[in-house]
Amino acid sequence: MKKNLLIIALLCISFIANAQQKLTSPDGNLVMTFQLNKEGAPIYELSYKEKAVIKPSKLGLELKKENATKTDFDWVDRRDMDKLDSKTNLSDGFEVKDARTSTFDETWKPVWGEEKEIRNHYNELAVTLYQPVNDRSILIRFRLFNDGLGFRYEFPQQKTLNYFIIKDEHSQFAMAGDHTAYWIPGDYDTQEYDYTISRLSEIRGLMKQAVTPNTSQTVFSPTGVQTALMMKTDDGLYINLHEAALVDYSCMNLNLDDKNMIFESWLTPDAKGDKGYMQTPCNSPWRTVIVSDDARNILASRITLNLNEPCKLEDTSWIKPVKYIGVWWDMITGKGSWAYTDELTSVKLGETDYSKTKPNGKHSANTANVKRYIDFAAAHGFDAVLVEGWNEGWEDWFGNSKDYVFDFVTPYPDFDVQEIHRYAAGKGVKMMMHHETSASVRNYERHMDQAYQFMADNGYNSVKSGYVGNIIPRGEHHYGQWMNNHYLYAVKKAADYKIMVNAHEATRPTGICRTYPNLIGNESARGTEYESFGGNKVYHTTILPFTRLIGGPMDYTPGIFETHCNKMNPANNSQVRSTIARQLALYVTMYSPLQMAADVPENYERFMDAFQFIKDVAIDWDESHYLEAEPGEYITIARKAKGTNDWYVGCTAGENGHTSKLTFDFLTPGKQYIATVYADAKDADWKENPQAYTIQKGILTNKSKMTLRAANGGGYAISIKEVKDKAEVKGLKRL
Repeated sequence: MKKNLLIIALLCISFIANAQQKLTSPDGNLVMTFQLNKEGAPIYELSYKEKAVIKPSKLGLELKKENATKTDFDWVDRRDMDKLDSKTNLSDGFEVKDARTSTFDETWKPVWGEEKEIRNHYNELAVTLYQPVNDRSILIRFRLFNDGLGFRYEFPQQKTLNYFIIKDEHSQFAMAGDHTAYWIPGDYDTQEYDYTISRLSEIRGLMKQAVTPNTSQTVFSPTGVQTALMMKTDDGLYINLHEAALVDYSCMNLNLDDKNMIFESWLTPDAKGDKGYMQTPCNSPWRTVIVSDDARNILASRITLNLNEPCKLEDTSWIKPVKYIGVWWDMITGKGSWAYTDELTSVKLGETDYSKTKPNGKHSANTANVKRYIDFAAAHGFDAVLVEGWNEGWEDWFGNSKDYVFDFVTPYPDFDVQEIHRYAAGKGVKMMMHHETSASVRNYERHMDQAYQFMADNGYNSVKSGYVGNIIPRGEHHYGQWMNNHYLYAVKKAADYKIMVNAHEATRPTGICRTYPNLIGNESARGTEYESFGGNKVYHTTILPFTRLIGGPMDYTPGIFETHCNKMNPANNSQVRSTIARQLALYVTMYSPLQMAADVPENYERFMDAFQFIKDVAIDWDESHYLEAEPGEYITIARKAKGTNDWYVGCTAGENGHTSKLTFDFLTPGKQYIATVYADAKDADWKENPQAYTIQKGILTNKSKMTLRAANGGGYAISIKEVKDKAEVKGLKRL
């Protein structure tokens, strides 16, 4: 009888330990449940206001089978030879060893951002799972915020789990229906695709046309897509899948089982096909599910930042948002050239003598031209000037898997580094360095200290780095663990020299800028340059804030006023698919502490009244209000400039245009403001009449209302400045 009672007691303990665990968001709208199924596999599901968001989905990993071969350094035979197969399994056979809940609530201040304070409030469930067959444990940590869920795997140090190699991660996201998705193809090497809008079931049939050529690309599946993935359900839920804190791990894509509508994590492999080399104690990045029945809340979510570590830099006083211009657009359109000469088909740094070559007359990064940009920056209040193509090697920089491609310190004969430094400093303008690595990462790392010191010595406090082409070491991918470690290494090393980093062609951001705020920008998506390569889809900028910008700011390079590229280069017949008014709006809707006025000075000089908005608009904010949002259709945002009572509003619209009925209740009651409205003219159209805009000035209060129409591919921008002297409003009417 005592024996039977003991068995019953043990069964009860086992039942309690493996019972369903429930976690609720602080506001009660989100509910997550966790349990083990009969195979001992972890299962979670998520609902929002009693609507299914994630149906029961499995979690777990598959490890690479350990090598059974004895080497000269193995002094004793392995005693676990019979367990090599079972040790690959981190997916089932678990028992719940411990389950603990907690609550966390703090408010922290970012160095720069969309608001001056961010609340980090969540309820947490930490489940420790024990796998008896292998005598090892893992922990799955869930954090449930009011706007979504984050979870990750944690691997404690233990005798039976020290070093391991990930073969695959099997985190599932089972969808509750055939949702509308805003997606780009899954790829190990590029995110520079136009977005496709379709049902999940249509991805397979549309994949071929969605995959457009790139300098480096590796598409892995006919149903694979990239994060951040935005979706909309038929019953009005907006769902976003992404990851946060991608550190020492491979970037996650999502592979869709389109028969069952289940996404599963798909990690980027290395040159050997392995997905990650791990040493305990360690953890995976967070997997995130942001959800709301209001699209504006997706844009307002700060889950990605909140799941990252706090700032690790003791001194951040040198990190400043940057508004800049650059010697760039004339080269992108084909008018100018990065290369100094057309005579060389092969370059060997340190051996090729450029003094014996004939200049091609198109090299944009020459001293006289750069001084012209410095003059323009100084005259109009810009912080910095970016110069690309200043250093030797551009005649032979791409396509040959070349290791020693640039040295990052040797200028062309027509670019006087010291004179540019002197001239810019005298005008109060900083210079922005350009480091194109041509994806030769080994070469960049061996030159990095010298390159950063060269920057510090010559007045450069920010760098735009690039990774165009296939990665060297050969066989590695842009988004694998090895490269993710490199990108972070470059940011940390730059901080030693008080340098800010804007990395192009790098992994899409996952909120690491909270931890290392000198990472002030990334490209990592299809930006304005593609407007010169055939154009982006008209709705492109109505989707990016829901996808790419969920992880961090983008160096989108807006501000193109002359949208017909053949005005720059007669051989280039591409057209920017935007009105001028929308180009202005992007400074508000495409958040970044790093904003470029991307056009050439002479085009701005033709439209100085519209250019005034670019001069005025802030790049660092105290508040952000998301007024209207529908992915693929329109986004309208109002932001309050840092340390002021001035506001800026921007609206970007897709092919259908958009009519806004604005209220201004975000303004301070009892105060008057002068608003300058930059809007599409009645006949404006991105294709037929892109330069048609109107500018209207008048008085606003927090009780004002306004109706504005954005054209096809259009938008509007509003500058709202607090009235400090009644004389300022003389002659102005209420809007």
